[in-house]
Amino acid sequence: MDLFKGNALSGLAIGIGAAVLSPVIIPILASVVKPLTKAAIKGGIIAYGRGLELAAEIGEVVEDLVVEAKAELVEAASADKVV
Repeated sequence: MDLFKGNALSGLAIGIGAAVLSPVIIPILASVVKPLTKAAIKGGIIAYGRGLELAAEIGEVVEDLVVEAKAELVEAASADKVV
């Protein structure tokens, strides 16, 4: 039972300390966490925008390849008809 008393008293001391210090610590943490959170959100928005641009460029390349492949098929088919 002494083991449980030590843990209960330690937990109580930590809880009281947190309750006393929280009005001081929370604003400090908020002033640090808020800019970090905003920076992470900005980074995500920038990465999303770059991802959209990259996807559009890849789409254009694939579209060009499809057009070229179709043109080659038409060209091959017309060459077969001539011979």
